[in-house]
Amino acid sequence: MAVRAVRGAVQLDRDESGHMHERVSELITTVLERNALTPDDLISVWFTATPDLHSDFPAAAARKLEIVDVPLICAQELEIEGAMPRVVRVLAHIETGLSKQDVSHVYLGAAAALRKDIAQ
Repeated sequence: MAVRAVRGAVQLDRDESGHMHERVSELITTVLERNALTPDDLISVWFTATPDLHSDFPAAAARKLEIVDVPLICAQELEIEGAMPRVVRVLAHIETGLSKQDVSHVYLGAAAALRKDIAQ
């Protein structure tokens, strides 16, 4: 097993707690599925949110997915003029047999425009 990092992002339609939980849950679930991971494979997860998101912590959605014994942290993205609004990003450290090239990074919906080089 190796330690790898997997990235992802999703754009929210609106800043509401329930919507954030729905979209972040979709992001985390897709990261796990595309990389054949279980919550036990997660080492730590770092979430960031753009400064226009205030309704809840993205990590709260992961806790609702029963990711309970994994260190999670949330931070605010830099406020850059012209940046895509209402975006939650994730950086997860994982234990996996996948090579770096085989790790599937997940950028859902409009967030795919953030990293066209690695979005799948």
